[in-house]
Amino acid sequence: MKFLFDLFPVILFFVTFKWGESHVPAAQSLVENYLSRFVAGGISDPEIAPILLATAVTLVASIAQISSMLVRRIKVDPMLWISFIIIMVFGGATIYFHSATFIKWKPTVLYWCYCGAFLLAQFVFRKNLIRTVMEAQVKLPEQVWSYLSLAWAAYFFVMGLLNIWVAFNFSTDTWANFKLISMVAITPAFIVVQSLFLSKYMEETE
Repeated sequence: MKFLFDLFPVILFFVTFKWGESHVPAAQSLVENYLSRFVAGGISDPEIAPILLATAVTLVASIAQISSMLVRRIKVDPMLWISFIIIMVFGGATIYFHSATFIKWKPTVLYWCYCGAFLLAQFVFRKNLIRTVMEAQVKLPEQVWSYLSLAWAAYFFVMGLLNIWVAFNFSTDTWANFKLISMVAITPAFIVVQSLFLSKYMEETE
């Protein structure tokens, strides 16, 4: 359930963008009616309407997501706060400058913030973020915890590079597909591989 909750804004972005692509005049009308006051110089290109509409829906969904947690007094994870701040900044810039460039950079900036957080925690603050989360359920030697932390840092760094490559070498539609696939397929696959590695080690430990 938590995974679906975290994925909620991404799914809304994808669905809204796909709808906007198939209904450009309707998307253009919605953008003009509700976003024109936030767009510098007005909206002149109908082709940008789907990405602007999808970005606006994502901003609203992210605000609702954080607000619901605060109202229910649920602790908001630091990484979720980072994601929220980045989507607000880059999403807001996308709408104001009516350019998809900013929202396309958002996943890379987010991934590299995560990568930096793992590396800073491990090498500067001497704290293993993976161990903090998983130690209650799994007991592993210090070296294995370090490997896992570095693996996640490397994963986020590579995903950031992949996002840039797809975003600026393929169509916006292809990038939107990749954005969703990275969340619902690539990341879970990486977690499965990590779990297989851990289970093998735990068997050897037993």
